Amino acid sequence: MPPPLPPAPATDEAAPGGIEKHRFPCPACGSDMRFRPGGMELLCDHCGHEEAIEAPGGARLAEALRELDFAEAARGGLPEAQMETTRTVHCDSCGANVELGEAGTARECPFCGSPLVAGAAAHRHVRPSAVLPFKVTEEAARRHMTDWLGGLWFAPNGLRDYARKGRRMQGIYVPYWTFDAATATRYSGQRGDDYWTTERRVRNGKTETVRVRKTRWRSVSGHVSRAFDDVLVVASRSLPVEHTDALEPWDLGALRTYLPAYLAGFRAEGYSVPIEEGFGVAKGKMETVIRGDIRSDIGGDHQRISGLSTEHRQVTFKHILLPVWLAAYKFRGESFRFVVNGRTGEVKGERPWSKWKIAFAVLVAAILAGVFAYFYGTYG
Repeated sequence: MPPPLPPAPATDEAAPGGIEKHRFPCPACGSDMRFRPGGMELLCDHCGHEEAIEAPGGARLAEALRELDFAEAARGGLPEAQMETTRTVHCDSCGANVELGEAGTARECPFCGSPLVAGAAAHRHVRPSAVLPFKVTEEAARRHMTDWLGGLWFAPNGLRDYARKGRRMQGIYVPYWTFDAATATRYSGQRGDDYWTTERRVRNGKTETVRVRKTRWRSVSGHVSRAFDDVLVVASRSLPVEHTDALEPWDLGALRTYLPAYLAGFRAEGYSVPIEEGFGVAKGKMETVIRGDIRSDIGGDHQRISGLSTEHRQVTFKHILLPVWLAAYKFRGESFRFVVNGRTGEVKGERPWSKWKIAFAVLVAAILAGVFAYFYGTYG
Protein backbone atom coordinates (compact mmCIF):
# COMPACT_ATOMS: atom_id res chain seq x y z
CA MET A 1 0.00 0.00 0.00
CA PRO A 2 1.42 3.45 -0.86
CA PRO A 3 2.58 5.60 2.06
CA PRO A 4 -0.01 8.17 3.24
CA LEU A 5 0.32 11.78 2.25
CA PRO A 6 0.87 14.27 5.05
CA PRO A 7 -2.00 16.68 5.78
CA ALA A 8 -0.10 19.49 4.03
CA PRO A 9 -0.35 19.58 0.22
CA ALA A 10 2.45 18.20 -1.87
CA THR A 11 3.36 21.63 -3.20
CA ASP A 12 2.48 25.09 -1.85
CA GLU A 13 3.25 28.15 -3.92
CA ALA A 14 3.01 31.57 -2.38
CA ALA A 15 1.47 33.99 -4.85
CA PRO A 16 1.46 37.80 -4.61
CA GLY A 17 -0.85 39.15 -1.93
CA GLY A 18 -0.50 36.10 0.32
CA ILE A 19 -2.61 33.91 -1.99
CA GLU A 20 -1.92 30.20 -1.61
CA LYS A 21 -1.92 27.85 -4.61
CA HIS A 22 -1.95 24.12 -4.01
CA ARG A 23 -0.70 21.52 -6.48
CA PHE A 24 -0.45 17.77 -6.14
CA PRO A 25 2.05 16.51 -8.74
CA CYS A 26 2.28 12.77 -9.25
CA PRO A 27 5.60 11.48 -7.87
CA ALA A 28 5.72 8.92 -10.69
CA CYS A 29 5.09 11.09 -13.77
CA GLY A 30 4.60 14.68 -12.61
CA SER A 31 0.99 15.04 -13.81
CA ASP A 32 -1.57 16.63 -11.50
CA MET A 33 -3.39 14.17 -9.26
CA ARG A 34 -7.04 14.35 -8.24
CA PHE A 35 -9.09 13.18 -5.28
CA ARG A 36 -10.92 9.91 -5.93
CA PRO A 37 -14.62 10.17 -4.87
CA GLY A 38 -15.56 7.52 -2.34
CA GLY A 39 -11.96 6.85 -1.37
CA MET A 40 -9.24 8.43 0.71
CA GLU A 41 -6.55 8.76 -1.91
CA LEU A 42 -5.30 10.91 -4.75
CA LEU A 43 -5.24 9.34 -8.20
CA CYS A 44 -3.14 10.16 -11.26
CA ASP A 45 -5.26 9.69 -14.37
CA HIS A 46 -2.14 9.70 -16.52
CA CYS A 47 -0.22 6.76 -15.03
CA GLY A 48 -2.64 5.33 -12.45
CA HIS A 49 -0.43 6.04 -9.43
CA GLU A 50 -2.25 6.45 -6.09
CA GLU A 51 -1.32 8.26 -2.90
CA ALA A 52 -3.28 7.78 0.31
CA ILE A 53 -4.50 10.85 2.21
CA GLU A 54 -3.84 10.83 5.92
CA ALA A 55 -7.01 12.37 7.38
CA PRO A 56 -6.38 13.99 10.77
CA GLY A 57 -8.55 12.57 13.53
CA GLY A 58 -8.83 12.82 17.26
CA ALA A 59 -7.81 16.20 18.63
CA ARG A 60 -7.11 17.67 15.18
CA LEU A 61 -10.56 16.73 13.89
CA ALA A 62 -12.18 18.10 17.04
CA GLU A 63 -10.26 21.33 16.57
CA ALA A 64 -11.38 21.58 12.94
CA LEU A 65 -15.01 21.09 13.96
CA ARG A 66 -14.73 23.59 16.79
CA GLU A 67 -17.38 26.28 16.63
CA LEU A 68 -16.27 29.88 16.08
CA ASP A 69 -17.74 32.86 17.88
CA PHE A 70 -20.32 34.66 15.70
CA ALA A 71 -20.05 38.05 17.43
CA GLU A 72 -16.27 37.99 17.03
CA ALA A 73 -16.59 37.20 13.30
CA ALA A 74 -19.23 39.90 12.77
CA ARG A 75 -16.87 42.59 14.05
CA GLY A 76 -13.94 41.21 12.03
CA GLY A 77 -12.02 39.92 15.02
CA LEU A 78 -11.35 36.31 14.03
CA PRO A 79 -7.75 35.08 14.47
CA GLU A 80 -5.56 35.24 11.39
CA ALA A 81 -5.36 31.43 11.34
CA GLN A 82 -9.09 31.33 10.56
CA MET A 83 -8.73 33.50 7.44
CA GLU A 84 -7.37 32.85 3.94
CA THR A 85 -7.04 34.57 0.56
CA THR A 86 -7.96 32.84 -2.71
CA ARG A 87 -8.15 33.91 -6.36
CA THR A 88 -11.73 33.97 -7.63
CA VAL A 89 -13.59 34.99 -10.75
CA HIS A 90 -17.06 36.50 -10.31
CA CYS A 91 -19.87 35.44 -12.64
CA ASP A 92 -22.13 38.38 -13.51
CA SER A 93 -24.92 36.05 -14.68
CA CYS A 94 -25.53 33.97 -11.53
CA GLY A 95 -23.37 35.68 -8.91
CA ALA A 96 -20.97 32.78 -8.25
CA ASN A 97 -17.46 33.41 -6.97
CA VAL A 98 -15.55 30.58 -8.64
CA GLU A 99 -12.18 29.78 -7.11
CA LEU A 100 -9.48 29.15 -9.69
CA GLY A 101 -7.93 25.70 -9.65
CA GLU A 102 -4.44 24.51 -10.40
CA ALA A 103 -4.64 25.73 -14.01
CA GLY A 104 -5.38 29.25 -12.83
CA THR A 105 -8.00 29.93 -15.51
CA ALA A 106 -11.75 29.48 -15.87
CA ARG A 107 -13.43 30.06 -19.22
CA GLU A 108 -17.02 29.50 -18.23
CA CYS A 109 -19.08 29.42 -15.05
CA PRO A 110 -19.73 25.85 -13.85
CA PHE A 111 -23.02 26.94 -12.28
CA CYS A 112 -24.76 28.46 -15.29
CA GLY A 113 -22.46 27.89 -18.28
CA SER A 114 -22.00 31.63 -18.95
CA PRO A 115 -18.61 32.87 -20.25
CA LEU A 116 -16.32 34.32 -17.57
CA VAL A 117 -14.76 37.49 -18.94
CA ALA A 118 -13.71 39.30 -15.75
CA GLY A 119 -10.19 38.94 -14.41
CA ALA A 120 -9.34 37.08 -11.23
CA ALA A 121 -9.44 38.98 -7.95
CA ALA A 122 -8.15 38.27 -4.46
CA HIS A 123 -10.93 37.15 -2.10
CA ARG A 124 -10.24 37.42 1.65
CA HIS A 125 -12.60 35.21 3.61
CA VAL A 126 -13.14 32.88 6.55
CA ARG A 127 -11.16 29.71 5.93
CA PRO A 128 -13.24 26.51 5.63
CA SER A 129 -12.85 24.46 8.79
CA ALA A 130 -14.30 21.20 7.48
CA VAL A 131 -15.21 19.49 4.23
CA LEU A 132 -17.51 16.64 3.27
CA PRO A 133 -15.53 14.80 0.57
CA PHE A 134 -17.12 13.58 -2.65
CA LYS A 135 -18.50 10.04 -2.41
CA VAL A 136 -20.51 9.78 -5.67
CA THR A 137 -18.42 9.56 -8.85
CA GLU A 138 -19.12 11.68 -11.93
CA GLU A 139 -20.33 8.59 -13.80
CA ALA A 140 -22.79 7.71 -11.03
CA ALA A 141 -23.97 11.33 -10.76
CA ARG A 142 -24.71 11.43 -14.50
CA ARG A 143 -26.65 8.17 -14.19
CA HIS A 144 -28.71 9.57 -11.31
CA MET A 145 -29.45 12.69 -13.35
CA THR A 146 -30.54 10.85 -16.51
CA ASP A 147 -32.70 8.47 -14.43
CA TRP A 148 -34.31 11.50 -12.81
CA LEU A 149 -34.98 13.07 -16.20
CA GLY A 150 -36.44 9.80 -17.45
CA GLY A 151 -38.92 9.75 -14.56
CA LEU A 152 -40.32 13.19 -15.36
CA TRP A 153 -43.65 13.35 -17.17
CA PHE A 154 -43.71 15.57 -20.26
CA ALA A 155 -39.90 15.99 -20.31
CA PRO A 156 -38.25 16.11 -23.75
CA ASN A 157 -36.71 12.76 -24.65
CA GLY A 158 -33.87 14.52 -26.43
CA LEU A 159 -32.71 16.31 -23.29
CA ARG A 160 -32.13 13.05 -21.44
CA ASP A 161 -30.15 11.66 -24.38
CA TYR A 162 -28.22 14.93 -24.70
CA ALA A 163 -27.41 14.92 -20.98
CA ARG A 164 -26.27 11.30 -21.10
CA LYS A 165 -23.90 11.94 -24.01
CA GLY A 166 -23.00 15.54 -23.18
CA ARG A 167 -19.94 17.03 -21.58
CA ARG A 168 -18.69 16.01 -18.17
CA MET A 169 -20.40 17.25 -15.06
CA GLN A 170 -18.60 19.74 -12.84
CA GLY A 171 -17.67 18.72 -9.30
CA ILE A 172 -18.04 21.77 -7.06
CA TYR A 173 -17.56 22.26 -3.35
CA VAL A 174 -20.37 24.64 -2.35
CA PRO A 175 -19.88 26.86 0.73
CA TYR A 176 -22.26 26.57 3.68
CA TRP A 177 -22.58 28.12 7.11
CA THR A 178 -23.71 26.09 10.10
CA PHE A 179 -25.02 27.87 13.20
CA ASP A 180 -25.50 26.83 16.82
CA ALA A 181 -27.52 28.88 19.28
CA ALA A 182 -29.34 28.67 22.60
CA THR A 183 -32.73 30.36 22.26
CA ALA A 184 -35.28 31.61 24.78
CA THR A 185 -38.64 32.80 23.43
CA ARG A 186 -41.52 34.61 25.10
CA TYR A 187 -44.86 34.42 23.35
CA SER A 188 -48.48 35.48 23.52
CA GLY A 189 -51.44 34.01 21.74
CA GLN A 190 -54.68 32.11 22.12
CA ARG A 191 -55.64 28.55 22.88
CA GLY A 192 -58.73 27.07 21.28
CA ASP A 193 -60.59 24.14 22.89
CA ASP A 194 -63.37 22.45 20.98
CA TYR A 195 -66.71 21.58 22.52
CA TRP A 196 -69.97 20.23 21.14
CA THR A 197 -73.54 21.54 21.35
CA THR A 198 -76.84 20.34 19.94
CA GLU A 199 -78.97 22.57 17.76
CA ARG A 200 -82.36 22.17 16.12
CA ARG A 201 -82.38 22.91 12.41
CA VAL A 202 -84.99 22.72 9.67
CA ARG A 203 -83.83 20.78 6.63
CA ASN A 204 -86.10 19.85 3.70
CA GLY A 205 -89.14 20.84 5.70
CA LYS A 206 -88.20 18.62 8.64
CA THR A 207 -86.84 19.62 12.05
CA GLU A 208 -83.82 17.65 13.20
CA THR A 209 -81.26 17.82 15.99
CA VAL A 210 -77.62 18.08 14.98
CA ARG A 211 -74.32 18.18 16.89
CA VAL A 212 -72.26 21.30 16.19
CA ARG A 213 -68.60 21.72 17.03
CA LYS A 214 -67.55 25.09 18.41
CA THR A 215 -64.28 26.49 19.72
CA ARG A 216 -63.74 28.34 22.99
CA TRP A 217 -60.76 30.69 22.82
CA ARG A 218 -58.74 32.09 25.72
CA SER A 219 -55.61 34.23 25.85
CA VAL A 220 -52.33 32.58 26.83
CA SER A 221 -48.68 33.53 27.23
CA GLY A 222 -45.52 31.72 28.17
CA HIS A 223 -41.97 30.92 27.16
CA VAL A 224 -40.10 28.09 25.44
CA SER A 225 -36.42 27.37 25.02
CA ARG A 226 -34.43 25.24 22.58
CA ALA A 227 -30.79 24.65 21.72
CA PHE A 228 -30.04 24.50 17.98
CA ASP A 229 -27.12 22.56 16.52
CA ASP A 230 -25.73 22.88 12.97
CA VAL A 231 -28.54 24.86 11.36
CA LEU A 232 -27.44 24.68 7.72
CA VAL A 233 -27.44 27.76 5.46
CA VAL A 234 -26.07 27.77 1.92
CA ALA A 235 -23.56 30.60 1.54
CA SER A 236 -23.89 30.77 -2.25
CA ARG A 237 -26.15 32.87 -4.47
CA SER A 238 -25.35 30.92 -7.63
CA LEU A 239 -27.91 28.13 -7.12
CA PRO A 240 -31.63 28.47 -6.37
CA VAL A 241 -32.37 27.84 -2.70
CA GLU A 242 -35.06 25.32 -3.65
CA HIS A 243 -32.34 23.32 -5.45
CA THR A 244 -29.90 23.26 -2.54
CA ASP A 245 -32.64 22.63 0.05
CA ALA A 246 -33.80 19.63 -1.99
CA LEU A 247 -30.34 18.05 -1.65
CA GLU A 248 -30.71 17.72 2.12
CA PRO A 249 -30.15 15.91 4.38
CA TRP A 250 -26.35 15.89 4.44
CA ASP A 251 -24.40 13.40 6.54
CA LEU A 252 -22.58 16.07 8.53
CA GLY A 253 -21.32 13.39 10.90
CA ALA A 254 -18.85 12.45 8.15
CA LEU A 255 -17.22 15.91 8.01
CA ARG A 256 -13.45 15.85 7.77
CA THR A 257 -10.76 18.36 8.63
CA TYR A 258 -10.38 20.74 5.69
CA LEU A 259 -7.43 19.68 3.55
CA PRO A 260 -6.65 21.08 0.08
CA ALA A 261 -6.10 17.46 -1.04
CA TYR A 262 -9.85 16.84 -0.97
CA LEU A 263 -10.28 19.64 -3.51
CA ALA A 264 -7.69 18.30 -5.96
CA GLY A 265 -9.37 17.92 -9.36
CA PHE A 266 -12.49 19.79 -8.22
CA ARG A 267 -13.51 23.41 -7.92
CA ALA A 268 -14.65 25.32 -4.89
CA GLU A 269 -16.94 28.32 -4.72
CA GLY A 270 -16.11 31.19 -2.41
CA TYR A 271 -19.03 32.24 -0.25
CA SER A 272 -21.04 35.24 -1.41
CA VAL A 273 -23.51 35.35 1.50
CA PRO A 274 -21.92 37.28 4.41
CA ILE A 275 -22.05 35.61 7.78
CA GLU A 276 -24.48 38.20 9.18
CA GLU A 277 -26.91 37.59 6.34
CA GLY A 278 -26.45 33.85 6.76
CA PHE A 279 -27.40 34.06 10.43
CA GLY A 280 -30.53 35.98 9.44
CA VAL A 281 -31.56 33.02 7.27
CA ALA A 282 -30.70 30.64 10.12
CA LYS A 283 -32.91 32.62 12.51
CA GLY A 284 -35.81 32.17 10.08
CA LYS A 285 -35.25 28.41 10.11
CA MET A 286 -35.04 28.44 13.89
CA GLU A 287 -38.28 30.41 14.17
CA THR A 288 -40.14 27.75 12.19
CA VAL A 289 -39.10 25.17 14.79
CA ILE A 290 -39.79 27.56 17.67
CA ARG A 291 -43.32 28.17 16.43
CA GLY A 292 -43.90 24.44 16.56
CA ASP A 293 -42.63 24.42 20.15
CA ILE A 294 -44.99 27.26 21.02
CA ARG A 295 -48.00 25.47 19.56
CA SER A 296 -47.12 22.38 21.58
CA ASP A 297 -46.72 24.52 24.70
CA ILE A 298 -50.08 26.24 24.17
CA GLY A 299 -51.83 22.89 23.71
CA GLY A 300 -55.55 22.56 23.04
CA ASP A 301 -57.17 21.81 19.72
CA HIS A 302 -56.17 25.04 17.99
CA GLN A 303 -53.46 27.66 18.54
CA ARG A 304 -52.97 31.25 17.51
CA ILE A 305 -49.62 32.99 17.95
CA SER A 306 -50.05 36.75 18.16
CA GLY A 307 -46.51 37.67 19.15
CA LEU A 308 -43.12 36.22 20.00
CA SER A 309 -39.72 37.53 20.98
CA THR A 310 -36.64 35.33 20.79
CA GLU A 311 -33.24 35.88 22.38
CA HIS A 312 -30.33 34.11 20.67
CA ARG A 313 -27.40 33.40 22.95
CA GLN A 314 -24.06 31.61 22.62
CA VAL A 315 -24.20 31.90 18.83
CA THR A 316 -21.40 30.02 17.08
CA PHE A 317 -20.74 28.98 13.50
CA LYS A 318 -18.61 26.93 11.11
CA HIS A 319 -17.71 27.45 7.46
CA ILE A 320 -17.87 24.10 5.63
CA LEU A 321 -17.74 22.85 2.04
CA LEU A 322 -20.29 20.33 0.71
CA PRO A 323 -19.90 18.37 -2.56
CA VAL A 324 -22.26 18.96 -5.50
CA TRP A 325 -22.14 17.72 -9.08
CA LEU A 326 -23.40 20.35 -11.54
CA ALA A 327 -24.63 20.21 -15.10
CA ALA A 328 -25.67 23.26 -17.12
CA TYR A 329 -27.06 22.54 -20.60
CA LYS A 330 -28.40 24.61 -23.46
CA PHE A 331 -30.99 22.51 -25.29
CA ARG A 332 -33.01 23.86 -28.20
CA GLY A 333 -32.29 27.43 -27.13
CA GLU A 334 -33.21 26.90 -23.46
CA SER A 335 -30.89 26.60 -20.44
CA PHE A 336 -31.30 23.86 -17.86
CA ARG A 337 -29.35 23.34 -14.63
CA PHE A 338 -29.18 20.20 -12.55
CA VAL A 339 -27.51 19.52 -9.20
CA VAL A 340 -26.64 16.16 -7.67
CA ASN A 341 -25.73 15.58 -4.03
CA GLY A 342 -22.12 14.39 -4.12
CA ARG A 343 -22.75 12.08 -1.16
CA THR A 344 -26.18 10.53 -1.77
CA GLY A 345 -26.94 11.05 -5.48
CA GLU A 346 -30.11 13.06 -4.75
CA VAL A 347 -31.05 15.12 -7.85
CA LYS A 348 -32.78 18.45 -8.30
CA GLY A 349 -33.07 20.50 -11.47
CA GLU A 350 -35.01 22.95 -13.53
CA ARG A 351 -38.10 21.18 -14.81
CA PRO A 352 -38.04 20.76 -18.61
CA TRP A 353 -41.31 20.47 -20.54
CA SER A 354 -42.08 18.98 -23.93
CA LYS A 355 -44.73 21.00 -25.76
CA TRP A 356 -45.39 18.10 -28.11
CA LYS A 357 -46.00 15.67 -25.25
CA ILE A 358 -48.33 18.11 -23.53
CA ALA A 359 -50.25 18.75 -26.76
CA PHE A 360 -50.55 15.00 -27.37
CA ALA A 361 -51.80 14.43 -23.81
CA VAL A 362 -54.40 17.17 -24.20
CA LEU A 363 -55.54 15.64 -27.50
CA VAL A 364 -55.86 12.16 -25.96
CA ALA A 365 -57.78 13.58 -22.99
CA ALA A 366 -60.15 15.39 -25.35
CA ILE A 367 -60.75 12.20 -27.35
CA LEU A 368 -61.43 10.17 -24.20
CA ALA A 369 -63.79 12.84 -22.91
CA GLY A 370 -65.65 12.81 -26.23
CA VAL A 371 -65.95 9.01 -26.20
CA PHE A 372 -67.23 9.06 -22.62
CA ALA A 373 -69.77 11.78 -23.45
CA TYR A 374 -70.98 9.79 -26.48
CA PHE A 375 -71.54 6.56 -24.57
CA TYR A 376 -73.06 8.38 -21.62
CA GLY A 377 -75.45 10.25 -23.92
CA THR A 378 -76.34 7.10 -25.86
CA TYR A 379 -76.61 4.53 -23.09
CA GLY A 380 -76.79 6.58 -19.93
